Amino acid sequence: MKKWLYHNSLSVVFLLLFLFGLAGQIYFGLLEYNKDLQEWGGKTVSLGQYLQSGHFIEATFENWESEFLQMGLLVWFTIFLRQKGSSESKDIEKPNEVDRTPSPTRKGAPWPVRKGGIWLKLYKNSLTVSLFLLFAASFVLHVYGSLWDANTQNLLQGKPLLKFSEYLTDSRLWFESFQNWQSEFLSIFGIIVLSIFLRQQGSSQSKPVDAPHSETGE
Repeated sequence: MKKWLYHNSLSVVFLLLFLFGLAGQIYFGLLEYNKDLQEWGGKTVSLGQYLQSGHFIEATFENWESEFLQMGLLVWFTIFLRQKGSSESKDIEKPNEVDRTPSPTRKGAPWPVRKGGIWLKLYKNSLTVSLFLLFAASFVLHVYGSLWDANTQNLLQGKPLLKFSEYLTDSRLWFESFQNWQSEFLSIFGIIVLSIFLRQQGSSQSKPVDAPHSETGE
């Protein structure tokens, strides 16, 4: 067990942090939603009802959407874009190991590499494709939850309900999206640029402490 935890400690810690954050979101989200419902003249809901509400669905997938978008774009853009001196960029001058031709004879090669053909073609782009599919699914669920939440408010306040086609151009939906997208893009910009000049000894996201600022890659 100790060996397994050591080998998987990074993912385990972030999974626990995710669950902690999600629990906090649910707890305070329920309090906030019930406060809104009372202000709109409605009845408060239980935890189980809240987890099925548009408020919870919108809040959750609005954030997931931006995370998958920024990670998908980072993985994709680093294929052909460079930043001199950044640990997040491929080397500008030398050949990069990540660009090598997949070899089916390499020890421990994943089965799509050994299989070749269409399986290899799909596998070569599977990370980017998966992240963009997760973004698309999260965006659809964000729209669904946000529309549901908006119509809950409209219903309680006696306003006309919005249709899905109408809501796709609604300012509320795109405000929710862009306020998250811009923060994610800023964080990626920050790590790309800061890693040129700053270091963290022992981190795989940093260059060696004694590396010159012009050295590109981890």
